[in-house]
Amino acid sequence: MAKEIQSQSPPSPTTTGITFSSSSSSPSLSMMLSSTNAFSLLSKGWREVRDSADADLQLMRKRANSVKNLASTFDREIENFLNNSAMSAFPVVSSSPSAFGNEIGIMKKLEPKISEFRRVYSAPEISRKVMERWGPAKAKLGIDLSAIKKAIVSEMDLDEREGVLEMRRRRDRDRFREFYAEGEGEGSFGDWKPIRSLKSRFKEFEKRSSLELLIGFKNSELVEKLKASFQSLYKETDEAKDVPPLDVPELLASLVRQSEPFLDQIGVRKDLCDRVVENLYKCKSQHLWRLPSAQTSDLVENDNHVDDLDTRIASVLRSTGHHYDGGFWTDFLKPETPESKRHVAIVTTASLPWMTGTAVNPLFRAAYLAKSAKQSVTLVVPWLCESDQELVYPNNLTFSSPEEQESYIRTWLEERIGFKADFKISFYPGKFSKERRSIFPAGDTSQFIPSKDADIAILEEPEHLNWYHHGKRWTDKFNHVVGIVHTNYLEYIKREKHGAIQAFFVNHVNNWVTRAYCDKVLRLSGATQDLPKSVICNVHGVNPKFLMIGEKIAEESSRGEQAFSKGAYFLGKMVWAKGYRELIDLMAKHKSDLGSFNLDVYGNGEDAVEVQRAAQKLDLSLNFLKGRDHADDALHKYKVFINPSISDVLCTATAEALAMGKFVVCADHPSNEFFRSFPNCLTYKTSEDFVNKVKEAMSKEPLPLTPEQMYNLSWEAATQRLMEYSDLDKILNDEDGGKRMRKSRSVPSFDEVIDGGLAFTHYVLTGNGFLRLCSGATPKTKDYDKQHCKDLKLVPPQAHKPVYGW
Repeated sequence: MAKEIQSQSPPSPTTTGITFSSSSSSPSLSMMLSSTNAFSLLSKGWREVRDSADADLQLMRKRANSVKNLASTFDREIENFLNNSAMSAFPVVSSSPSAFGNEIGIMKKLEPKISEFRRVYSAPEISRKVMERWGPAKAKLGIDLSAIKKAIVSEMDLDEREGVLEMRRRRDRDRFREFYAEGEGEGSFGDWKPIRSLKSRFKEFEKRSSLELLIGFKNSELVEKLKASFQSLYKETDEAKDVPPLDVPELLASLVRQSEPFLDQIGVRKDLCDRVVENLYKCKSQHLWRLPSAQTSDLVENDNHVDDLDTRIASVLRSTGHHYDGGFWTDFLKPETPESKRHVAIVTTASLPWMTGTAVNPLFRAAYLAKSAKQSVTLVVPWLCESDQELVYPNNLTFSSPEEQESYIRTWLEERIGFKADFKISFYPGKFSKERRSIFPAGDTSQFIPSKDADIAILEEPEHLNWYHHGKRWTDKFNHVVGIVHTNYLEYIKREKHGAIQAFFVNHVNNWVTRAYCDKVLRLSGATQDLPKSVICNVHGVNPKFLMIGEKIAEESSRGEQAFSKGAYFLGKMVWAKGYRELIDLMAKHKSDLGSFNLDVYGNGEDAVEVQRAAQKLDLSLNFLKGRDHADDALHKYKVFINPSISDVLCTATAEALAMGKFVVCADHPSNEFFRSFPNCLTYKTSEDFVNKVKEAMSKEPLPLTPEQMYNLSWEAATQRLMEYSDLDKILNDEDGGKRMRKSRSVPSFDEVIDGGLAFTHYVLTGNGFLRLCSGATPKTKDYDKQHCKDLKLVPPQAHKPVYGW
């Protein structure tokens, strides 16, 4: 034991802080220290070594005692294990003397083995062996007990094992008999307890009558649960109980309204259908006694029979729990925006510096819509490659990048409106057609408006934008789509060769695309084609600069100064369709009646040479001048503006002349309907009347505009009319806190099914390149080209997935 201790705990060589060697008595040491000091140091070191050895011996004794205690604990655990194993391996299933004797015999045979096992593991040598194998860090002791099990099984002979199995079988049989209550001495299950219970229930069932059975089933718990489940599925509200069903006049009125597209195709006009619906609804008023008092008063006071009919149908269907979320063609699930601000995208077909109505008016519209700050606005304009810019933009003005053109547009706008407009300008690829003198989109224009901003769309010239549109349906991407018709294309086409045939087809194509892609269509005047879903409303205003000129002239007149020092003038693009044909005819026919009347004509255009040649040939008093901006100082002093054009939808120059306080002589035509309320507007019906109106204007002084008249010409009033007639005021001011409007219907509308089918058919046809060319599309406009990708930093067009998923 001491040997083991010495091997495990050698004396520390550095206890005294001095290193000792075997040659401690060398002469070098005696030279350094005296003999007395050397012996004292050695004795002190020896004492420290002895103390350390004593501490190590005490530690080893403690470890030996702990191992001995562990061995005794292990001995007890072994004894408990053997006892538990014996009880579980040989359960007492019977108290017969034979079984008890077998257990005693087994335990007697096992007792020597267990005693030997206990003696071996409790011997003192176990401590030494444990210390040799496990150091102080080993805290657990694991022993394989599988040998015990093998020893127990090996001591049992075959007869004893057979006896144990027989006891188990007898125990299981007793439990089976107890559970099934089998009678003694019977080998069948005829009196099995579940069978006896089933027989007794059948006998009770035979004794009961059918009436008792039905009553019992009706009052059963299962039936009550089913009734409660059905009641929870449909809970009739108090509002639903108060809604009466639709009567015959309402059903007929709804049928007529749903059949309007079909009736329109067979020649029944929409106004006739509206009168039929109104008369049917008036018939319903004779049966108002059937309605609750609150609804009766509402029906009497409400003159809008169409909206009231829609409300009635929706309320009846809502009371039944019916709800309709979509149609066969439509995609009503649009992404919601987390922002509370609404988005308005204005898409047009032209851009500055091309001074045309579809470039100027949408620009002002975007500025004044953004001025309210209730909605964010994006103006989407076409981007032309440099080769097309040279053909379209005046004075050889071109732009190398969209950013450069955007800067030009904003500068031009801010010089005229007097405030900084906060709206975004975006570009889409476009191509110029020399034959049509128009810009057509290249590719799907809707993809250049991000989905997060796809809320409300205003399509300037919707028929023009969608003639060859091959992409996502506007009404599927946007919550509300408004089309604004600028141009009377049928009037222009009729002037061309084979114009009547072309106008026939264009008339139906315009109906087709506006019905398929717009929710609401605004026509600036009655001079335009009567399109589906359309109303007539002038939503254009004049540049604020013209109103300021009018105010200045009114102040001069009030001070007695001469406000107008020049006579009459005409201004417009010099093409025959812009009123030059009518002007030359009137001047030639009444050349003698007009006498010394001279007219200054300002304009540039493709037909300038022919127009001037025709005027010279007839020796007319027309003085042709280079085109100018209508706000130019050289035009302020003219008193009379003459506009004989009947091809315009709403002449912007006429509105500007009225804003400057001038007389306007124009034809009695639907395009001038808006201007008739102004006292300075003189309209004529015949050529003779034209002469009279010209002489009247030249002999009188125009009246100053009132504040109300000036407001009606302003863009503020035009924006207000747009909000009202396009339903934007309801949409932008909804009660949902600015959330996107969800298109939800109570019934699948027949109109929506037709519109969706038209949109799908148009998508399929415009996807065919041969049909596009045959119908007059500009080549390579189905997708944008490489130059557009370079200018706009676009990804080259790839194979597009079908928009409708077919």
